[in-house]
Amino acid sequence: MEHKTSDKSLELVSTLEHAESRLKSGALESDRPGDTFSSGPGPGRHPMGHEHGAHDRTAEDFARQLAAVLATGRNEKRFRELVLVAEPRFLGMLRAKLDHQTAALVSECLHKDFAKLSVHELRKPLSAVVAL
Repeated sequence: MEHKTSDKSLELVSTLEHAESRLKSGALESDRPGDTFSSGPGPGRHPMGHEHGAHDRTAEDFARQLAAVLATGRNEKRFRELVLVAEPRFLGMLRAKLDHQTAALVSECLHKDFAKLSVHELRKPLSAVVAL
């Protein structure tokens, strides 16, 4: 997470790593879905589908973890306003996990994936939504 300082520079104040997000699909899920007995018409076992892929489940876990960190920051009065920046699918997951009080502090959302940029490289793209 970054915040704005008085000299109009970005400063890294904390990081939140989620190693599972960087794993390939094969490392996250079993070889194939399990079987289930049908509760509807038709006899026998049927393969269970993956309603959500392993990466989606992992991303939702991370969104839940990040939402909890943001709620704690709000409770500790570490910020008065939030600008959320994430790739579109994850941003949607994160917004869905925010509590009402934290969501009310979101002033802007930027649907971009800047995960591989350094703090220094973030200055230019973030200037579109934050006065730096």
